[in-house]
Amino acid sequence: MSQQLTGKRVAILATHGFEESELSVPKAKLDSQGITVHVIAPDSQGIRAWAGNDWGDTYDVDKPLDEADSTDYHALVLPGGLFNPDTLRQNDKALDFVRHFFEAGKPVGAICHAPWILINAEVVKGRKMTSFPSVAQDLRNAGADWVDEEVVVDSGLVTSRKPDDLDAFCSKLLEEIGEGRHSKQHA
Repeated sequence: MSQQLTGKRVAILATHGFEESELSVPKAKLDSQGITVHVIAPDSQGIRAWAGNDWGDTYDVDKPLDEADSTDYHALVLPGGLFNPDTLRQNDKALDFVRHFFEAGKPVGAICHAPWILINAEVVKGRKMTSFPSVAQDLRNAGADWVDEEVVVDSGLVTSRKPDDLDAFCSKLLEEIGEGRHSKQHA
């Protein structure tokens, strides 16, 4: 475990319909480094994953969104999937929670369709990002510089395209968490 990661706390914000690997793999990688990880969701009774072509497992929620305080965390992870980000981007409490990480210069990781949440949180303008290809035009329309790359890092913002990119995504996410606050991270 890296000294830079000792004592770090990371929030994973998700709801029903998140892509299972995009929550389970980053959570396992963060856990393996001794990072405290909390799954935060609007529904405190557990959230159900989407696994490929059907519903997957139900995951425990560590803290309901109504009780979560973004100042308790050093970084944020947003898994994708279709249903999850589409629901969260319409939730004002979720958008406020996300914005805090940008305002505080904290690292944020978003994969697949999760940048939809960032678009609605109004934190993508002028940022170099990637995403699932179908989100590319949405990001461009919101003022982001979209590129088709495995992983993109822009001042503490880590984005990737799909589950196949999880190794690179997790590696860069751990690096950014280790670096801590980023002065150029902005809302």
